[in-house]
Amino acid sequence: MVQQIVTVVTLGVSDVARSRGFYADGLGWPVVLDVPGEVCFLQVGHGLVLSLYSAADQDRDSGSGPSTGPGNVVPACNVGSDDEVLALTERFRDAGATVLVEPRRAAWGGYYAFCADPDGIRWEIAHNAGLVTAPDGRVTIGPA
Repeated sequence: MVQQIVTVVTLGVSDVARSRGFYADGLGWPVVLDVPGEVCFLQVGHGLVLSLYSAADQDRDSGSGPSTGPGNVVPACNVGSDDEVLALTERFRDAGATVLVEPRRAAWGGYYAFCADPDGIRWEIAHNAGLVTAPDGRVTIGPA
């Protein structure tokens, strides 16, 4: 059986260069591949890259017709402490994101915020003490 691991998450964006500026220059995420105006890949995790690709080209390539804007996929950055939630939220804000939900305590015990990138794609920034990433990249989730 073929092991199924997500290695690329593609965001359909309205302007690849603007989004590259937000994620690479603003947030400092390392660029793996950059084809100006066409596609940009950024290293965002252990074996995981974020691809920035034109939403119009994505619609064309998928044959699904025009998209209706940001969908219900919400990427998340899980960090190691409440202070890191505060710091990363400020980094998103400084890069040009709109903070949708200021950092706050969650009913489940963690701490979180929501930001939107220049295309309105929502990102969660959270500290969940029960979410642990092992050195091999495997994630376990237990009680917070």
